[in-house]
Amino acid sequence: MRDLLQYVACFLALFSTGFLIVATWTDCWMVNADDSLEVSTKCRGLWWECVTNAFDGIRTCDEYDSIYAEHPLKLVATRALMITADILAGFGFVTLLLGLDCVKFLPGEPHIKVRLCFVAGTTLLIAGAPGIIGSVWYAVDVYVERSSLIIHNIFLGIQYKFGWSCWLGMAGSLGCFLAGGLLTCCLYLFKDVGPERNYPYAMRKRYSTAGASMAKSYMAPRTETAKMYAVDTRV
Repeated sequence: MRDLLQYVACFLALFSTGFLIVATWTDCWMVNADDSLEVSTKCRGLWWECVTNAFDGIRTCDEYDSIYAEHPLKLVATRALMITADILAGFGFVTLLLGLDCVKFLPGEPHIKVRLCFVAGTTLLIAGAPGIIGSVWYAVDVYVERSSLIIHNIFLGIQYKFGWSCWLGMAGSLGCFLAGGLLTCCLYLFKDVGPERNYPYAMRKRYSTAGASMAKSYMAPRTETAKMYAVDTRV
């Protein structure tokens, strides 16, 4: 059961890390909401804006100004949160790989591998926090901006809704939470299940020493007949 939880968590961590990285570096965090009135699809990402013609499929992209230029708080904060989530999720996934029993890393130290899995789970839980905050904040801000324009009957030509990159960020963050929960909570419940190799060597040695001392303490004492026989034999 412990090995199964490790493999499931590794599968989730792999896809979650991939989703977060793809979401950070793709250009469809915002997409125009009125597709029927437009002849092109406009997408805005964290780093550039792209326009795709609906008839010939030609796509052109314009990068934003330098990172040192003035940008909206929503854009700057989402960049920082998503990059942080990418780094933490990647570190957690690599640590989890080293903690798997099938990976030949520290084969004689199973207790260290369990600790590696626990560290990986904690890191993935922490990675999910900035990812979900950044993606949900961005989506809510886009929705509020669009709703306020509709309520005040303001038409600027293009209205946006959050796109598939934002959805990927949410999915990757939730996957990090799930993988981290499996490694920190569920894996802890099954850490003592399995063959004796899963226990540290010092613990096994302590138990074997205690068993030997108990066996010695329960040895039957010599009877008087046995002592006399031993004396006669020496003589």
